[in-house]
Amino acid sequence: MRKIIVFNNVTLDGVLQAPGKADEDLRGEFRHGGWAVPYGAMQSPEASESMPGFRALLLGRRTYEQLYDYWPKQTNNPFTEMLNTMPKYVVSTTLQEPLPWSNSILLKGDAVALLRTLQQQEGDDLVVMGSGQLIRSLVKHNLVDRYVLLIHPLVLGSGQRLFGEDDKPMNLQLNSVKATANGVIVATYLPANPSEI
Repeated sequence: MRKIIVFNNVTLDGVLQAPGKADEDLRGEFRHGGWAVPYGAMQSPEASESMPGFRALLLGRRTYEQLYDYWPKQTNNPFTEMLNTMPKYVVSTTLQEPLPWSNSILLKGDAVALLRTLQQQEGDDLVVMGSGQLIRSLVKHNLVDRYVLLIHPLVLGSGQRLFGEDDKPMNLQLNSVKATANGVIVATYLPANPSEI
């Protein structure tokens, strides 16, 4: 059975908005874009060891469009070929088929039901990168099987957060923790049995 794995950069105060570049996501007048780049945590051995089997993506529309705008143009990067060939499942109510990036599958209709069906099938785990709105929907419907969070030693004070104020309380169980040389904590959490909080 497939698992849905959230794999994301976050700050100590939970911000996940625009980790990659200054103009990545300016919503809410966010001016801290590119905050994760100096740490290079995504390319660290600690992150790689925490994410075995990275062969299929699950993305929201905004993240899909941003990745498509960048990666197919990076012709001298081995990561480009990997992203071009892996299946990319896209949750969107506005995109239309055919999707422009090779091996992209639009999940139309009831996304929650479709994702539950995908989880029951044999196949590669579905890795969610970015896609904050999608993650909050997955959390709401108890669809996340694992969180691999790259927690940066940084407080931004503003920006879209991994978990929203309206999210229900939940318990997580720490499965593993590693630190990079420059202070990023790579923490893997599993959903714990629900209890009163």
